Amino acid sequence: MKTILIIEDEQDLAELIAFNLEKEGYHPLIALDGAEGLEAARSGNPDMILLDLMLPGLQGTEICKLLKSSSRTAKIPVVMLTAKGEEIDRVVGFEVGADDYLVKPFSTRELMLRIKAVLRRTGSGEAESRVIKAGPITIDVDRHAVSVGGDEIILTTTEFNLLLNLAERLGRVQSRDRLLKDVWGMSHIGDTRTVDTHITRLRTKLGDCGDLIKTVRGFGYKMEEQ
Repeated sequence: MKTILIIEDEQDLAELIAFNLEKEGYHPLIALDGAEGLEAARSGNPDMILLDLMLPGLQGTEICKLLKSSSRTAKIPVVMLTAKGEEIDRVVGFEVGADDYLVKPFSTRELMLRIKAVLRRTGSGEAESRVIKAGPITIDVDRHAVSVGGDEIILTTTEFNLLLNLAERLGRVQSRDRLLKDVWGMSHIGDTRTVDTHITRLRTKLGDCGDLIKTVRGFGYKMEEQ
C-alpha cells in the first residue's frame, strides 16, 4: 500500500483527498501546516507528497526545495496543489523540483489519474538492473543513482527520468513533445517550456557534463557521449 502525504492547510479539502485516496487503495497522511508537513516527509518516508503552495509558516515552494536538496527525500515525487495557475507559478513550481502541478479547483478523478501517472513513471521497482554510460556520466537504473566522474549527484525523480530517457536514445534527437509525453506521462497537462526548465536544471547539476545535452533549435534535445 503506497503512503501519500497530504500537506494542505484547508482541512476539509485535505480530508476529502484522504477519503478518495483510501477508496483507491492508498494510505493517506495529513499535515495541516508547512513545518508539520516537512517533518512528516522527513520522518515518514512517504511514496508521494501532495503539497499545497500557500501554507502557513513555511511555503510549499520552500518545503519542496528543502526536500529535493536532501539525499534522503530527493526521490520522493511531489505534486503541487495550488490555486495559483499563472504560467510563472507553474514554472517556479517545476524549478524547485515539483514532479507535477495541479491547479485548484480540480476534479478528484484528475487528481487520481495524475497520482497514478507520477507513481508509474517514478516506480523504483519497475526498472531493469542495468547501468548506462554516456561519457563520464554513469546511470545505475536499478538504484536510481547517477554519478559524474565517480561522484554521485542528487537528482529529483523527474530529472533522473529525463536524463535516462536521453541517455537511452544517445545521439538521437528527442522532440519536446516526445519528452513531455515519455517523461511526464500521458495525463500531464502542460507546455513544452516545462521540458526546457528541467533541462536547464539538469545541465546545472551535471556540471561540465551538462554540455553533453545538446539543444536542437526549434525541435528538442539530444544527448551525446562526448
